[in-house]
Amino acid sequence: MKGRLHSIETMGFVDGPGIRTIIFLQGCPLRCAYCHNPDSQNMFSNKEITPEEVLNIAKRYKNYYKRSGGGITFSGGEPLLQGEFLLETLKLLKKEGFNTALDTSGYGNEKYFCEILKYVDTVLLDIKHFDNIGYKTLTGANMNGFYKFLSYLNDYQGNIWIRHVMVPGITDNEASIYKLFDRVAHLAQRIERIEILPYHKMALEKYKAMGLEYKLQNVPEMDVLKAKEYQDIITEMLNKEKLGVNNNLNII
Repeated sequence: MKGRLHSIETMGFVDGPGIRTIIFLQGCPLRCAYCHNPDSQNMFSNKEITPEEVLNIAKRYKNYYKRSGGGITFSGGEPLLQGEFLLETLKLLKKEGFNTALDTSGYGNEKYFCEILKYVDTVLLDIKHFDNIGYKTLTGANMNGFYKFLSYLNDYQGNIWIRHVMVPGITDNEASIYKLFDRVAHLAQRIERIEILPYHKMALEKYKAMGLEYKLQNVPEMDVLKAKEYQDIITEMLNKEKLGVNNNLNII
């Protein structure tokens, strides 16, 4: 069995706990307006990788993982799009005792979701928007796929990180923060952190080189300090929810 590979990053520090190797798989069903890897969206790749090759890479960095509590993270593209390959690779890694993480927007082949989650220590769930209209505008898809995956997290026993890219003029407001929290509040006891990632234009030159339209070209980059303020707000809401304190949510 082979997976379609976009790229590999070693010594990653932000996509899961500890020092990690990030396996970026090729292919994504979404077309996010701010995607920083547009070359990973289609399923065509000249690079392939087997589960055994991923395991060998993990063994190479085992000492770094052990010291830092790190491991292997699968990202993309959208790793759930290659569900069969992902499942078999995760099984191999867990058999050898490696920590695993899944960086996902929740779109893929549903028949593998339940089994995949049994072998994942941390889910990094990327939430693009909080209603169907906004979601479709940003990604080209409705929220059905996201909600379907979210339902599988009800029985998930691992840790959850929630991530949201905050875009000026679209989700940089307190109402959006409340909507975001409302979508995941029922998972509060398993959510380790919520990250508000400031929108940036680092991929703009890549779009130009590929001859692709960058739809948010006229949108300014998100102020890092403002994004941090919103992250503090939603983190406080998360902590209150864990303690059973009413956040007074009244979201439509």
